[in-house]
Amino acid sequence: MVKPEDPVSLALVGIGGMGYFYLKELLENYYPQKVFIQGAVDPYPERSELYPELKRSDIPVFSTLEDLYLRRPNPELTVISSPIHCHVSQSGLALQNGSHVLCEKPLTAVVQDADALIRMGNKLKNWILIGYQWCFSDAIQNLKQDILKGIFGQPLRFKTLCLWHRDLSYYQRCDWAGKIKTSEGIWILDSPANNAMAHFLHNLLYLAGDSQYSSGSPVEITAEAYRAYPVENYDTVVCRILTKNILEILFYASHAVRDDAGPMFQLEFTDAEVSFDHSIGTIKALGKNGRVKKYGSPDLFPMKKLEYAVNAVRQRAPILCGSEASRAQTLSINGIQESIPAIIDFPGAMIDSTQKSSRDVSGLEKMLMQCYTDNMLPSEAGLTWARKGKRIQLDSYSYFPGGFIPSGREEKE
Repeated sequence: MVKPEDPVSLALVGIGGMGYFYLKELLENYYPQKVFIQGAVDPYPERSELYPELKRSDIPVFSTLEDLYLRRPNPELTVISSPIHCHVSQSGLALQNGSHVLCEKPLTAVVQDADALIRMGNKLKNWILIGYQWCFSDAIQNLKQDILKGIFGQPLRFKTLCLWHRDLSYYQRCDWAGKIKTSEGIWILDSPANNAMAHFLHNLLYLAGDSQYSSGSPVEITAEAYRAYPVENYDTVVCRILTKNILEILFYASHAVRDDAGPMFQLEFTDAEVSFDHSIGTIKALGKNGRVKKYGSPDLFPMKKLEYAVNAVRQRAPILCGSEASRAQTLSINGIQESIPAIIDFPGAMIDSTQKSSRDVSGLEKMLMQCYTDNMLPSEAGLTWARKGKRIQLDSYSYFPGGFIPSGREEKE
């Protein structure tokens, strides 16, 4: 019989990329007293700097998750840090093998797969927790508690901006970066909004939720998506989301910039304004009465999500940032893709290609910052290259692409 003080048995999927940081944290602060690592999964483990440490610790490495479960059955927790298109199959397999799941963002690429995982977790009574690290920070948790208490009044508009330069090597680092589907037809929808900046879109949705364990429900979205890099999907996106309680959410993100800006966000309420800028480093609420409250930085202790997941294995409590709370981000991503009839290529004259390694759009940082300040989409700001997308209803949206499940077609389990 498992005792509360026994180490949590754990399987780790992926030891490169984000998986490197999970493994480093586990080896330095959890193994073997708090967590017993039953095994790791990686098809190319020798590429990880920590592979020699796994060998020294006699932690076996398997090429697939199926192999691990055959040799090391029933780990209590499976930590998944793999490409987006692997999240559904690996999370589902973990649930079927009696494991709880901590999966890196996003939950899935498409909403029908998110719903299938939610149903599976409910049926098997195991949870999936998604690693949106801001959600687990004291700063965001304390801020959300105050929002729920109503101390700022009614929410009016939430907005966030993140402009992070990425060069061609970012899109060449793997065979799925910037892709819409795999060669086998599995949805990826890789983009700034579904990968590097997914945290910040989810953060606004989470802060709009009506409980500590839920996110706001998007009911409508209008998006604009642009491209400077030679990729399938977009590298720049702006969207406007309306939630069930008529809150406006604005999201601005791009990789096609020369200089970084953000992440930053601003939350407007009837009685206060809450703001954060990474360059300043603290969330600050300013009331109309002049009172100021500071919450600290959401960037502190990014591995708190792992601590939460390990503790949650032994505790019976609602799961913070679970699959239901993470579904809103996936729904928004699907809405963005549905909203844009086509991805607009930036005019060639705007692209600075003097550096062979990058495709920066001249002046894009300033233009998007102005849109952010004015609460506008680029097309509304009169930018000649901009094209507004279609308005997409999301309140009953359950299948990508196309909204509702086509007649006679069953949802993927």
